[in-house]
Amino acid sequence: MRSTPHILVINGTKVRRPVFVLGAPHCGADLLARAVKRSAGFHLTTGRPGVLRVTYAFARRPAIATERGQGAARVLRDAYAEAWQVSARACAECSAECRELAGLPPRVPDGEASEPCVAAAGIARFADASPDLIYSADVLLDAFPDAQLVQVIRDGRDAVADMLGDERCLAWFKPGLANLDAVFPNPFLGVEDHTERRRWPSAAPAVKCALRWRGSVRLSARLRQQVPEEQLHTVRYEELVARPRRVAADLSEYLDTAISRTVLTGLVRAGAREARGVDEHGVGSWRERLSPRQLAQVEKVAGTELRRLGYRLTADV
Repeated sequence: MRSTPHILVINGTKVRRPVFVLGAPHCGADLLARAVKRSAGFHLTTGRPGVLRVTYAFARRPAIATERGQGAARVLRDAYAEAWQVSARACAECSAECRELAGLPPRVPDGEASEPCVAAAGIARFADASPDLIYSADVLLDAFPDAQLVQVIRDGRDAVADMLGDERCLAWFKPGLANLDAVFPNPFLGVEDHTERRRWPSAAPAVKCALRWRGSVRLSARLRQQVPEEQLHTVRYEELVARPRRVAADLSEYLDTAISRTVLTGLVRAGAREARGVDEHGVGSWRERLSPRQLAQVEKVAGTELRRLGYRLTADV
């Protein structure tokens, strides 16, 4: 049972239908988050320290959220009550990723004022796209019963190729951070059976990345079954890159708030230029970026989910 509605007021504005952008690591949610953040009336944050402390606690130890019940929702709601504030103090704690989404330069040195990413007077909707929110989806809906979730799905092979180049993603696999001894099954690491648990210490990085992607999309599938249609909208990353204007129109209809088609199209084109010859935003770039062995490992671990989502495996070609 969801919690009763709670009135949260930020800078004089009531938080109604907050938007949360979810997805597996490197699913491309940041591209969609940029468009939302740069749309009139939205205040989108990402990576605020208070939010990350809470969401990673729930992600890595799901029992914390389950055992605390409504207390978990209150803790998360309080974290957002602080994160969504627009003030000199709040902006001083803003992450580099959050400012980058807004198209702003890095935060200025300590002691100088940081330019806010949004004018408090113009805020009508609040949103967040912090990494790994997918693991706190249930708590988000308890904290904000009228929340609207936007989940992004991407070919797991492209996601794994990006994860292998991201030291922050790989850091979760280090012995000091991997908490399989304390939490098993482990949704965050994607380890669900004893065979995977036994093989984990010697598993290749590509296997561990594939397990994380597989675990995330399984959570996404359960969300689709459990959350009402008016509270969950799924965006296919490949569709976002190929038809950004269509995606922006569909997202605007779902959120009942205009998401600029021009802004999203411009972001996609800018990303394509940065790709330096790789297919737009890395769509299908796993063909060049994964070795044959890595590709075989990813498709063995996540082949069922890839097929279910409509991606063709190399054996199907």
